[in-house]
Amino acid sequence: MSLLPLRNRLVSTVLTLLGLLVLTFFIGRVMPVDPVLSIVGPDADASMYRQAQVRLGLDRPLYVQFGRYLNELVHGNLGDSLLTGHSVASDIARVLPATAELATLAILVGTLAGVPLGVLSAARRGRWQDNLVRVVSLAGYSTPVFWFGMMGLLVFYAWLGWAGGSGRIDLDYDGAVAPVTGLLLLDSALARNWGAAGSALRHIALPACILGLHSMAYISRMTRSFMLAQLSQEYILTARVKGLSEMQVLWRHAFRNILVQLLTIVALAYGGLLEGAVLIETVFAWPGFGQYLTNSLLLGDMNAVMGCVLVVGLIFVSLNLLSDALYQVFDPRMR
Repeated sequence: MSLLPLRNRLVSTVLTLLGLLVLTFFIGRVMPVDPVLSIVGPDADASMYRQAQVRLGLDRPLYVQFGRYLNELVHGNLGDSLLTGHSVASDIARVLPATAELATLAILVGTLAGVPLGVLSAARRGRWQDNLVRVVSLAGYSTPVFWFGMMGLLVFYAWLGWAGGSGRIDLDYDGAVAPVTGLLLLDSALARNWGAAGSALRHIALPACILGLHSMAYISRMTRSFMLAQLSQEYILTARVKGLSEMQVLWRHAFRNILVQLLTIVALAYGGLLEGAVLIETVFAWPGFGQYLTNSLLLGDMNAVMGCVLVVGLIFVSLNLLSDALYQVFDPRMR
């Protein structure tokens, strides 16, 4: 009996990922980008072009190409990237930790700042604190993130010299830390190379804070909305009549009832940062997942694009499963 929901969820996950792959594959094939031309160059003759097309299997019908791709995928092979010449799996394993490190710090900044601000805004509804938080949230959510990135580099790197500039680490420490996890801060700490750790922190702090500001704007707005819905309930009036302090009413009663909803919001925001940080990665020359996916799209490197889409799908499915598991922990009604 208990295995039925698990089986249904597994089937739903497989169908979702398969649908993503089908859409991405066939949309990629009608894009006005010729991967063969990207390899042989615009000056290649027809014979060379044909040889490259046959070697890549692009001379076959689309359903045959997709079937071959699925066959390779079942055997754990994502194919080779036209962009790098390496296997797509090794490329993703190389670039994903850089984005994961950046996104994790950003979501921490966004959550630790956004949740208290959202609670404060709801508690002071209509007052200057509420208006200030709403203005800041609106500015953070609507202003393009690449503009924040360029302004941040101008102020904190060029003028003040606080930030580390582009890239993940200073050139003096490049290659000084062996990649164990791919997370540069953690690897530097494991190697006890505190100079490299400090350099990595100076480089990641600014882009993480900028992405965190964007996440904070979204999280604070949703927190405010959830809190306002709870503060209008009768049990809040009862708690105040009993003489509980405002902090107890806000955090022990109202906030506990929005925690489940908030977990989903934070999880989705984190997933968006993992696959959608390409603009900030471009501004800061951050060698991450978003930049790899964008470059692959521009080149028409469908093996890399399909691999990235599969990873993004797995990330969101995993985050949804994690949210469901946390529901069981924080909401007794789900148990």
